[in-house]
Amino acid sequence: MQEIIVIVGPTGVGKTKLSIELAKKLDAEIINGDSVSIYKDLDIGSAKPTKMERREVPHHLVDICPVDQYYSVYNYQKDVRSLIDELTKKKKKIIIVGGTGLYIKAALYDYNFSLEEKSNSYDNLTNEEIYTRIKAFNVGLEMPHINNRQRLVRLLNKLENKALFSSDKDKVIYPHIIIGLTTDRSYLYDRIDKRVDEMFDNGLVEEVNRLRNSYSKSRILNSAIGYKEFKSYFNKEESLEEVKEEIKKNSRHYAKRQYTFFNNQFNTKWFNVNFNDFSKTVDEVVSYINDRTK
Repeated sequence: MQEIIVIVGPTGVGKTKLSIELAKKLDAEIINGDSVSIYKDLDIGSAKPTKMERREVPHHLVDICPVDQYYSVYNYQKDVRSLIDELTKKKKKIIIVGGTGLYIKAALYDYNFSLEEKSNSYDNLTNEEIYTRIKAFNVGLEMPHINNRQRLVRLLNKLENKALFSSDKDKVIYPHIIIGLTTDRSYLYDRIDKRVDEMFDNGLVEEVNRLRNSYSKSRILNSAIGYKEFKSYFNKEESLEEVKEEIKKNSRHYAKRQYTFFNNQFNTKWFNVNFNDFSKTVDEVVSYINDRTK
């Protein structure tokens, strides 16, 4: 089969834009590799491709799950592999784009999953002790922040229930090339801050208010950056301005973790983005892809 083109990079660096331009040039279809864009109604805070962008190029695994249901990496692996096999049979070129490293790793490498069976709250353990237990499994996962107890507990449950394990995490299932987009770190952080400002200007508060009643039963609203921060606003603990600053801070920290994952887990070919003339970045990536296929 042809190599799958995978576009990765930190939040706010232009992955969606590149994927659409590449898909047009290569006559390819796009598969979402972002865990938040999977969900319906999370449009502004997820920065998912717009409906207009999705009309330009076929997109898959976007807006497929209601916010009050849980869509796991186990679900994603099943769906994305079925889709890859289907598109390959049709001789379609495939681009996977997104910033959720574990989703992409699970799609392309020999990760094995089974469904979770039981849940433990680990009330007897500190965050540090849970973190240490997770590290002991040594499965090359993107680690949650040590203060994010909810994610730490969820991940340890998966590991101890063998809901997530790897027989050979470096064994490739589908041939692929990893294209990474990057830019100067301070410039990236400035872009992230401006993008959060734009989200608020474009109606993020209104979007979140429409979803307010779903917070009590939605995992994604309580864990996704751009949405989880509003809980303190609902509880009258923080102002909207403080929520905005918290989203900016969390987004910057997430970008750091993304760099670490993509550098450690993938053989990534990095491209510095030319934001003044993005077509030059597109041409550079196309040239690299064509050189590999000669």
